[in-house]
Amino acid sequence: MITLLHEQREAHLPSGRAQGESLWLDAAELESVTGWAWKPEGLCQGPVCVPLPRAGAKDWVRDDRIDAAAVWAHMGHPVVHDETGSTWVLGTGAAQRSEALTSLQAPDFELPDLSGRMHRLSDYRGRKVFLATWASW
Repeated sequence: MITLLHEQREAHLPSGRAQGESLWLDAAELESVTGWAWKPEGLCQGPVCVPLPRAGAKDWVRDDRIDAAAVWAHMGHPVVHDETGSTWVLGTGAAQRSEALTSLQAPDFELPDLSGRMHRLSDYRGRKVFLATWASW
């Protein structure tokens, strides 16, 4: 079983397969974890499609599976895995992170207050919010 981490999601993929630096996923697994759909024109998310290069396509697609690690790296995103190949991280590239920081819009998150009631940052969009943080390390 493969554990795949992407953004704030963790997925356990029983049919995912690791082979060296390759992570073989079917279309449903890839889309459920990353939001990118595998279509004939390439990987698509909404109206944006990233075509697979013809030279690499035969190495990246086998038996109705796609090498998610190769395609992810092709799109300029970091990919890492543990020594055994059972845990993978499909990261977000520096350009996307920079764009998010430039927008000055904090990513959404959810945390409990002291009484245990959950609050999402997005619930307060359009209002001023004071965030106080600390770390014990």
